[in-house]
Amino acid sequence: MCCTNPLNHINHLQVATTKKGVAIHHTLLYNSANIMSVARELFHLQEIELAIEANEQAQSRLGRQLADHSLVAHARARLTAERQRLEETAKTQKTLDFDIDDLSAKIKTIDRKLYDGKTVNPKELSSLQAEGGDFQKKRSLLEDKALILMEESEAIKQNILTATHELTIAEAEQETRHKNLNAELTQLQTDHAALEIKRQTLISQIEPTALAVYKDLKKRKGTAVAKVEQGTCHGCRIAVSNAELQQTKGNAIVRCGNCGRILYLP
Repeated sequence: MCCTNPLNHINHLQVATTKKGVAIHHTLLYNSANIMSVARELFHLQEIELAIEANEQAQSRLGRQLADHSLVAHARARLTAERQRLEETAKTQKTLDFDIDDLSAKIKTIDRKLYDGKTVNPKELSSLQAEGGDFQKKRSLLEDKALILMEESEAIKQNILTATHELTIAEAEQETRHKNLNAELTQLQTDHAALEIKRQTLISQIEPTALAVYKDLKKRKGTAVAKVEQGTCHGCRIAVSNAELQQTKGNAIVRCGNCGRILYLP
């Protein structure tokens, strides 16, 4: 009994490139049972891989957006700053109150000396009056500053209420935004898994030598397969020769004579 040749269902496929108008042919093995041409399979593989790259870029973008807490951080920083201002104002107010009380005590002591009848020396009385008047001027200035600080404190308290409200809004908006982003990210991850399954399935159907040519071109040029429309290679935007166009209609892998990419005629 004659042995079965394992290549009985394998056809020889010509890989044609052109260089300076001269056709150069390389032979690849291709299973004739496959409905798609190799160029079409490689084009679909490229489309899937481009979709995967776009998906991964979108996931990266969403990751950066999820890591961005700038709006909440800005609102929280403003609230923190206003609280610090209020704390500093309160400390200053406390110091002023202490100084005012100290001056008031000194003024009270001088008034007692002036009116208790124990001090009768005119020069001493004049000195006490001058000192008392100086203390009263200083106290008046401090009281003016204290009044200004009280007004500032009220304004800061209002700022704190506003900043607290803005922080609450920012946190709510961030929570909603992150919820939507996470949902979008989950969908992208699901889509990515589906695309990867399609990619692996298609790779398993492509002849290894053709796949190696595709990978090499992709590594060197970014895209390995160029669609031909209106007689033009979309990889380099150069017109394809009639001979190349005719070859793309068969089962040959035809590479552009200008850029070297695999030509795909829809």
